[in-house]
Amino acid sequence: MADRGGLRVDTAMPEEQRRYVFSGPSPVITQLAQEIHEPHVFIKMCGPGALLQSLVPHRWQLQPAGYLMTKEAGRNPVPSLPPGYWLQVQTEGHVTTARIFAEDDTLAASGYGIEYDGVFVFDRIATVPEHQHQGLGAAIMAALGTAQQSQAAQRVLVATEAGRGLYTSIGWSVRTHFSTVTITPPF
Repeated sequence: MADRGGLRVDTAMPEEQRRYVFSGPSPVITQLAQEIHEPHVFIKMCGPGALLQSLVPHRWQLQPAGYLMTKEAGRNPVPSLPPGYWLQVQTEGHVTTARIFAEDDTLAASGYGIEYDGVFVFDRIATVPEHQHQGLGAAIMAALGTAQQSQAAQRVLVATEAGRGLYTSIGWSVRTHFSTVTITPPF
């Protein structure tokens, strides 16, 4: 939902209660960061990490760099799995979840997708390390794409440094750096 000139996403997950997303630097980010004191809240911004870090109090910690990436609208590929894996795709409300399991029913890869206002967002695409380099990430992306209602919707994701190579290889383009800060809980 729109909030303070950006977006707020209430994820309500144990490691991420909420995230605020901004298209670029803004004094609103400083004000927001001063108001938040609890962990598991993330502030995200298009732009370099050093710039985001300069906008928030010292209790906020910069997370590994990311990249905002897009892919042109159009048809999505059909998911393809290597032998020994099976796919589960579920849509609940507006959110589609795709999971790939190994033969022993352990989770090998997963991801989420949501379409909203002409944009289809791919989120939290992950492959368990021992199952990497087998095409599972691309299969998750294709599976999530099957939930896309409008073929004209702009496709968007935020990639890690490691994920950027996969996404580039399947037709995605880097648009800008994407930075994240959070308050790390004490141990």
